[in-house]
Amino acid sequence: MLDAVFKALADPSRRKLLDELHTNNGQTLSQLCEHLDTSRQAVTKHLVLLEEANLVATVWRGREKLHFLNPVPLHEIYERWIAKYERDRLQAMSDLKKGLEENQN
Repeated sequence: MLDAVFKALADPSRRKLLDELHTNNGQTLSQLCEHLDTSRQAVTKHLVLLEEANLVATVWRGREKLHFLNPVPLHEIYERWIAKYERDRLQAMSDLKKGLEENQN
């Protein structure tokens, strides 16, 4: 599943769509099209890939299809690829702080 997320994130237009949903969640296709200089069909194709990667969820409200950002796959990427590298750096900073405080006493 993470392969689909990385593939979806590889395109700048799809990242822009995710940014727009982060700013204003629950937008229609027409609203999302206003933010991109591409055809309605191209935006629809981008949204399909984002839905397949589970980055976008949709809800029908009457005749409107609303698109919502699903941050869970992004969090999974953070946990898998970023957090483990950050842990060591944060631990080193904590150890440095403690060492400096001990030297002041």
